[in-house]
Amino acid sequence: MDNKIIGVRKRIFLLNVPVDIVSEDLLEDVISDLLLDKGKHQIVFLTLRGLLKARGNSEYADTVRKASLVIPTSKRILKGAKFLGKTEPVRFMPFDFAIKLLGILEKHHHSLYLAGSKPAELQITTNNLRDSFPGLGIVGRYAGFFKKEAEDNMILAIKKASPSLILVGNGIPGRSNWFSKNMDNLNPGLFLWCGNCFDIFSGKKKKISKKSWESGAFTFWEGVRKPWKVFMIFPHIYYLLLLMIYRIRKI
Repeated sequence: MDNKIIGVRKRIFLLNVPVDIVSEDLLEDVISDLLLDKGKHQIVFLTLRGLLKARGNSEYADTVRKASLVIPTSKRILKGAKFLGKTEPVRFMPFDFAIKLLGILEKHHHSLYLAGSKPAELQITTNNLRDSFPGLGIVGRYAGFFKKEAEDNMILAIKKASPSLILVGNGIPGRSNWFSKNMDNLNPGLFLWCGNCFDIFSGKKKKISKKSWESGAFTFWEGVRKPWKVFMIFPHIYYLLLLMIYRIRKI
């Protein structure tokens, strides 16, 4: 697939999966453009595993293809783009991206709805965000890990609040697929699933240091804590084979 220019950002296709190129200095312009067009926009963090999954016909693949902004979080995605002669994307740490996004929303007097996490942790998250972003209107919150029949209540609450951003954490069924499944029932705005962000906001987990993120050292310690992740080597090998095939085809 060819590259695309969408507003002030460039979109490339890596192994037929969309990846957006957004520099930090253009992020505010990109977010402002999305909010101004009054559409429904999902932002997706793309890992290497996610990129491989998005090549198929899964629900997640559909989510990525429909997303308005696909932000890479893996160094291997950047290296893969460079290997295929494409413009190298900008990689963001999910938590840092979320902080930058909230800062932009506060600057322009937009609103936020929080969904996910357990009630006590969600309360701490709400309080901490109010302290950190006093100009950001937090118009509602809904704890996660609820029974299926309570989901309609959450959707109704979000629709009534009509926030500029719905920030979703763990405990919401479907994770990043939740928005694409419920898009028709929600008002225009931004949607972002940020996994462990609420754990960091509430102090339950520590943020990965910038140095560890840039060097990739955090993946080593993650492997020590979760030794079964050694099997992730197989997707990496598959990724390299795909890159070789695409490069040969291009030649």
